[in-house]
Amino acid sequence: MRKVKYTVASSLDNFIARPDGAVDWLLNDGTDYGMAEFFKTIDAVLLGRKTYEFALAHSPKPKQKSKGQKAKGKRTSGTGMKSYVFSRTMKAGTDEDVNIISDNAGEFVGNLKSEAGKDIWLMGGGELAKSLFAENLVDEIGLNIHPILLGTGIQLFPDIGVQIDLELIEYKSHPNGCVQVTYRVKI
Repeated sequence: MRKVKYTVASSLDNFIARPDGAVDWLLNDGTDYGMAEFFKTIDAVLLGRKTYEFALAHSPKPKQKSKGQKAKGKRTSGTGMKSYVFSRTMKAGTDEDVNIISDNAGEFVGNLKSEAGKDIWLMGGGELAKSLFAENLVDEIGLNIHPILLGTGIQLFPDIGVQIDLELIEYKSHPNGCVQVTYRVKI
């Protein structure tokens, strides 16, 4: 069965963004943090609407051929793989790699896990993560903890409402002060 992996960056005081959603504090020194290898293990991405809109706004824009011509192509979620966006308000777009899911997230993800394929990346949305944790659908948590205290912002785990026991699988520190930890969710 496929695994759902919640992999996310956070500050040391457990915030994933500033109150306005800004992530300007993330270290951007070219360190890969193992993401190239991680992307080889997944073929699907789960996103909440806000996370999708953020990824869309920060994905590369299609290039223009020459001055005065319109850009060809379309902007995507930036992941380059099948993306499932969970929203009750969004309508289907033109990107065939992005599916808008308005049904029960737990039921959909449970079915997706049972299909053949690589593992599944839970990229974010705090509310989406909360609902999947509540239904025991998250198998691993990968945190990139950045050496900063934000003091306030969007919490990493906003009141998930249940105790979740974890087992440490791996940890690694980087010269820039970032620490990566990976946990398996005990069921």
